[in-house]
Amino acid sequence: MLKSISKRILKLAGWQLNVVLPEEKKFVMIGAPHTSNWDFPLALLTFWTVDLKIYWVAKIQMFWGPLYYLFTFLGGIPVDLSSSHGFIEQIAKRFEQMDEMVLTIAPEGTRSKTNCWKSGFYHIAISAKVPICLAYIDYSNRSLGFAQVLYPSGNIDADMDIIAKFYENIKGKRPQSQGPVRLRKH
Repeated sequence: MLKSISKRILKLAGWQLNVVLPEEKKFVMIGAPHTSNWDFPLALLTFWTVDLKIYWVAKIQMFWGPLYYLFTFLGGIPVDLSSSHGFIEQIAKRFEQMDEMVLTIAPEGTRSKTNCWKSGFYHIAISAKVPICLAYIDYSNRSLGFAQVLYPSGNIDADMDIIAKFYENIKGKRPQSQGPVRLRKH
């Protein structure tokens, strides 16, 4: 029922859906550009349209009391950032423990303009040995979905070139808030 209602809402709102998912049942899904609060409800409608159970990460301090049950029901994964086991290892271990897992990440990390993306999504995919699915919301032509799968090679620069090319003509709701698709150079 949720699937058909979501499809209908997207169609009535004039959105075109394009879905190419990995054959694997475990993958990291990145979503960009992220420039508006509208991105979240549109993404949810898209996930529901394809019956995709998603997971997301937040610091463990957010998962207190009754919020623990709500957030975990909604796919939240509490991560202890003070743990001796780092963030990447905690998420890779979660992938190992699950039969199916789609971890969603907005690599920009904010709706505001940034000079670079956070690289955690890439390192998680490498560590967990899973592909990266490229998701998008293009307000310029009212299309959204998951349109390309990248199997990370370990050459982060070459893989980021592929990702940057994919997103180069995609416009967020507020294009002036889009930063370049690149990682910080250390």
